[in-house]
Amino acid sequence: MPSERTEVQVRPGVEEDLEALTALYNHYVRETAITFDTAIFTPEERRPWLLSHPEDGPYRLMVAVDRDTQGILGYATSSPFRAKPAYATSVETTVYVAPDAGRRGIGTLLYKALFEALSGEDLHRAYAGIAQPNEASARLHERFGFRHVGTYREVGRKFGRYWDVAWYEKPL
Repeated sequence: MPSERTEVQVRPGVEEDLEALTALYNHYVRETAITFDTAIFTPEERRPWLLSHPEDGPYRLMVAVDRDTQGILGYATSSPFRAKPAYATSVETTVYVAPDAGRRGIGTLLYKALFEALSGEDLHRAYAGIAQPNEASARLHERFGFRHVGTYREVGRKFGRYWDVAWYEKPL
C-alpha cells in the first residue's frame, strides 16, 4: 500500500525552479495579503530575485520538492534586511508553502534547512514581518525561536483595506 505521506527533499533553489516559484508566489500576490506585492510577476521579472539568492552566503533560497513528482511544495529565503551597510549582519526571512501543501510540516522543513545553511554565516539577527492575521506563520516563527517585537499598524493597503504587520526577531 503506497504511503500517503509525500517524501520531501529540501535543496537550494536553481534556475530551473523559476517558473514554478513564480507561479507559487503569484498565488499569494493574487489571493492573499501575505505579500504586499499587488501585481503578478512573469518568470523573467522574478529572475533578479532568484539570482539574488546564491547557493552560499547570507542570502539563501531553499526549495521543498516532492521527491516523486519534483513539484515545488514551498520555499524559504533569507534576504537583506535593509540596504544600509550597518544592517549587513541582519536578514529578513520568509516562507511560502504551496496552497495544497499546507499543514504537512513543509514550512518547518524549509526553515530548518535555511537556518542550518545560515549557521556558518556572519549573521547576528533574523527578522520576519507577518501580515496580520496569520496564526500559522506566527506559530512557525515562534517554534524557531523568533519573538514578537512590535506591530506596524495599518502599514500596507491591499484589496481595499489596510493591514497590520507583526515583526518578529531571532538571534542567529
